[in-house]
Amino acid sequence: MEEITNFISRIENETRKSDSFALLPFLERVSGYKPYLSGSIIGFGKYHYKYDSGREGDSAVISFSPRKQNLVVYIMPGFDKIEGLLQELGKHKLGKSCLYINKLSDIKLDVLEKIAKLSVQYMQQKYRCKNA
Repeated sequence: MEEITNFISRIENETRKSDSFALLPFLERVSGYKPYLSGSIIGFGKYHYKYDSGREGDSAVISFSPRKQNLVVYIMPGFDKIEGLLQELGKHKLGKSCLYINKLSDIKLDVLEKIAKLSVQYMQQKYRCKNA
């Protein structure tokens, strides 16, 4: 945990830093997994994937990264089945599995919690997930 705290402490943008310190226990509680640092990504839980191509590896069940431009929460199943929740969330942008948030005060945390829980539940049903 000290490694993660040191990583977040080095973030220059004060809002991004405080939002990261808030997301850390939030995602730990919501996911039920302990956090770990992988490069610039803070992950919670792990699962093993294997594609039809034969490529395989391990990835986080849910994670976030405090980037210079925004916070990115990685919602692994994507967003196809949660469009209604996204409309309630507040100001955000989407990538394939990336939820881009400028600052936590732009969104409704209770809606983010629902999105995160659904994502974790989906991953747990599809994969054997475990703590890192």
